[in-house]
Amino acid sequence: MEYKDYYKVLGLKKTASPEDIKKAFRKLARTYHPDINTDAGAEAKFKEVNEAFEVLKDPEKRTAYDQLSAAPRWGGDNAQSGGWDEGYSFSQDRSADADAGAGFGDFFDSLFRQQAGARGGMGGGMASDSHAKIEVSIEDAYRGASRALSLTMPVLGPDGRVMMQDRKITVQIPKGVEEGQHLRVAGRGGEGDLFLEIAFAPHPIYRPDGRDLHLELPITPWEAALGGHIVMPTPTGKVDLRIPANARSGQKLRLKGKGLPGVKAGDIYATLKIVNPKVSTEQDRALFEGLAKEMSFNPRAHLGG
Repeated sequence: MEYKDYYKVLGLKKTASPEDIKKAFRKLARTYHPDINTDAGAEAKFKEVNEAFEVLKDPEKRTAYDQLSAAPRWGGDNAQSGGWDEGYSFSQDRSADADAGAGFGDFFDSLFRQQAGARGGMGGGMASDSHAKIEVSIEDAYRGASRALSLTMPVLGPDGRVMMQDRKITVQIPKGVEEGQHLRVAGRGGEGDLFLEIAFAPHPIYRPDGRDLHLELPITPWEAALGGHIVMPTPTGKVDLRIPANARSGQKLRLKGKGLPGVKAGDIYATLKIVNPKVSTEQDRALFEGLAKEMSFNPRAHLGG
């Protein structure tokens, strides 16, 4: 089923006022009315304008449309906004057969209309599942967590009208969950089940890659040259890491089995970065000058310099 941008149809921004919507509709309706415009495609355009107006003029339908049009399924650019209490991506899934039969003029209805006489489901009496994204921390993925969520979702009222309903649910985040994994919460998706796609919140230290974690590990020039042991943080606590002598920037050290837990735990990869100290005193300068005199080291020798 093809996504329809009702705001674009009426030539409006998403912040358009009710009065703006009415003015745009009247202008376009006069332009494309079949009794006035006999060009090919004018009638189809007239129907499209009417469809857009019918949804955007109704506050309930407009709110529901804005929620669903932001979902990744429709290519929205607001798939996720902040935490769960502030916003989330939401979409409704229907059967492939139902989508295949959806034609011009029923994009919105195909999302919300309940088939006459059907109870507890959408389209042919089938339950409709809901999808959303939830952000969890990497630390929660290591140990598991319980999250209380506040959801606002469109549902059909007894009179068949679309309304936004607030719901509060508690979700268990299992230990070892991966980014992109979907969690199923049975019966909590409005008309069906709720499927939550896991996304990791940005972390100041780690970058996830499947079950592996990557980080940049700063070391001093003397730690790189001499080697030795340093203390490195991990999501499960600090570990002792051996730096090999003559280590170089960009070199990767692997901590096997220290990544995200699972049937096969991931690894942690520490990429070394040599950080030079700031020369801020005369004593600091004297130390570096002495090192420069004592060591015959030219990092540009291979360049012929």
